[in-house]
Amino acid sequence: MSVLEWLAEAAAQRAARDLVRTTDPGRSPHTRPMLDLASNDYLGLGTDPRLREAAVGAIRRFGTGAGASRVVTGTTAAHEELEGELAALTGQPACLAFSSGYAANIGILTALGDPGTLIVSDAHVHASLIDGARLSRSPVAVCPHADLGRLEALLRDRTLPRAVVVVESIYSVLGDAADLPAIAALCARHDALLVVDEAHGIGVAGGGRGAVHAAGLAGAGHVVVTATLSKSLGAQGGAVLGPPLLREHLVNTARTFVFDTGLAPAAAAAAARACRIIGAEPERVAALHAVAERIASAAGVPQAPGAVQSLPMPSPAHAVEAAARLHADGVLVGCFRPPSVPDGISRLRLTARSTVDPCAAAAAAARAAAYGTAARRTSEVPA
Repeated sequence: MSVLEWLAEAAAQRAARDLVRTTDPGRSPHTRPMLDLASNDYLGLGTDPRLREAAVGAIRRFGTGAGASRVVTGTTAAHEELEGELAALTGQPACLAFSSGYAANIGILTALGDPGTLIVSDAHVHASLIDGARLSRSPVAVCPHADLGRLEALLRDRTLPRAVVVVESIYSVLGDAADLPAIAALCARHDALLVVDEAHGIGVAGGGRGAVHAAGLAGAGHVVVTATLSKSLGAQGGAVLGPPLLREHLVNTARTFVFDTGLAPAAAAAAARACRIIGAEPERVAALHAVAERIASAAGVPQAPGAVQSLPMPSPAHAVEAAARLHADGVLVGCFRPPSVPDGISRLRLTARSTVDPCAAAAAAARAAAYGTAARRTSEVPA
């Protein structure tokens, strides 16, 4: 079988299983007015005039791109400002910005990993962390989701001298939160480093400063944070936050940093401005949670601690159909199917945003729940 024949067969299999994805610009809320419950712009900062002003100012000063790796000529004052603002917001001693959150997660795990380091990864972590663990040259143990007993056993019984535990503060599909105080205590007890992906935590948890800060773990020597700038911060890029010694190590060894062109200065400047706005306008975070409460209540699901409210569907086909019906109603929602769902259950993901009208969001959530109920009834009818 040739490569092209293999590609055609794979495409046919995806279509048969209702797992086809597209890059359709018609799903963008910028194409026509839509109620956006799908994007990760949780605080509405992606279109904030102050971020646009910061980005345009950086373009005028530095140009449209960094021009080179950060360790060559690609570091600008915009990068230094971003790293200082993000560290201040999260209460961390040092920060290093990457070109994306994906690159930050791969960078830290490959820089920390070696045959003498066990990586213990929660089963529900993001694909970027899974890929980073695979590329790290470390033995990897996948821990059942949120299973503290199994986590302790893996750390206690390890034979390797070092261990890195990888979790998310708020998980992106189910929307549930990790028990960070308990996990950090286990890591301290067994001399392990805890890496917490705060992609869905910063700007959402702890008044916007993140779940690690809310748990009283900001600045703890054995707790490291990774972040993306493309969600609550309304920009683009990623970061690792933690001890200065870790930053120095990443500057010298993280391949996705050393061999990658630096983050565009415009994105860095916009994210830095977003950090200041989040710190100064806590009402944005409060509005986000008010919308999340209305969505969960209307959908009839338990409220998740973050922005993402998850509505299970009986099959990938039913999820696609429900999302399409909502789109026709003028509502954008996330449609999550395998392999994007760690437990194999397809879902509609309704994302709260601080700038969305709570009543409109609740009405859309009620329609989504009704479509899901109808789909479940249809799927239960005997053939």
